[in-house]
Amino acid sequence: MQRLYDFLRRHPTGVDVFWAVFLFGVSLASETARGESRGTESSLAIVPIVLLLCLVVALRRRMPERMLLLAVGLGVAQLALDVETTSADFAFLVIVYTVAATGARWASRLALTIGLCAAPVAQLRWPNEHSGVLGNVAIVIFQTVPFALAWVLGDSIRTRRAYFAQLEERNARLEKEREAQAKVAVAAERARIARELHDVVAHNVSVMVVQADGAAYVLDAAPDQAKKALETISSTGRQALAEMRRLLGVLRTGEHQEGGEYVPQPDVEQIEDLVEQCRGSGLPVDFKIEGTPRPLPSGVELTAYRIVQEALTNTRKHGGPNAGASVRLVYFDDGLGLLVEDDGKGAPHELYEEGGADGAGHGLIGMRERVGMVGGTLDAGPRPGGGFRISALLPLKPAH
Repeated sequence: MQRLYDFLRRHPTGVDVFWAVFLFGVSLASETARGESRGTESSLAIVPIVLLLCLVVALRRRMPERMLLLAVGLGVAQLALDVETTSADFAFLVIVYTVAATGARWASRLALTIGLCAAPVAQLRWPNEHSGVLGNVAIVIFQTVPFALAWVLGDSIRTRRAYFAQLEERNARLEKEREAQAKVAVAAERARIARELHDVVAHNVSVMVVQADGAAYVLDAAPDQAKKALETISSTGRQALAEMRRLLGVLRTGEHQEGGEYVPQPDVEQIEDLVEQCRGSGLPVDFKIEGTPRPLPSGVELTAYRIVQEALTNTRKHGGPNAGASVRLVYFDDGLGLLVEDDGKGAPHELYEEGGADGAGHGLIGMRERVGMVGGTLDAGPRPGGGFRISALLPLKPAH
């Protein structure tokens, strides 16, 4: 049935032609049954009038305004040639509905006027001799109602289609605006990440300069200290190069913090302070570290801290009054695992996508951008029993 329905929707003119042929057959059968009741002049005119009325049905959707004018002309011809109403006059109802649904506004108003006038004019032209005045009035009312209902139905269909078209246009516009906002969010988050990594790299270069000066100063007097300083320079330089690789391709909109001061970037060790701060604000947080803690690249530590910060802020804002959270840090041989869960009522997934919890980021957009910068993976979504879960794996070595 669905295939048949789809086929009929794809071929509306073919469907109209079928009904036009059917109407023509019914009209001929009806006129044949009436036999000699018509005069000679009306009998000669009935066939072309019926044919043209069926043509109105066949082409009603391709050219509704022209078919309406043709129907009006055929109605006048019927009055002039004394061709009484036939089964083919059903085409008047069809064209009134069609013009009200798809035609121009002037055509719709004309169809309503003609539809309301058709029954009274026909009754005046061919009155029922066996009915009195009240009977003829009742017949007029009975014949006018279908035209009024056809126009009302068509106009309702027009309004409904216009409403859905407006909704589709609005949805398309909102989708474009959402994509634009997402791009702006990504660009802003990249600029924010670039500023933070700039501070990390600047710190590493400063360390290298200080160690180099110290190594040059004690090179002759204490070669062991100089060797240790050179090793520090080597490891710090590699780390700085790794951070600079991550900066490639990041578009920055500002080179300096306006009115702000450069401060040390948070690292993994400060996550415990962050957890204590959340506990002090009334959010119960269970914090555990698994594995053996060890030094991590600055970008990885910064990303881990920001993810935990964003997740706990979302829990405080959206989890509800009795929400609790848990934070797990897992040190693997080749990466750092993060698992942040809460048992609150949660918030819609789109809220995490579109609106940052602290006003500075943009929810999961910012998290994914951060994790992607260090070559990691992020998985976020509702928990089966309620609440929200954020899981991230941050590699210790940058992806090349």
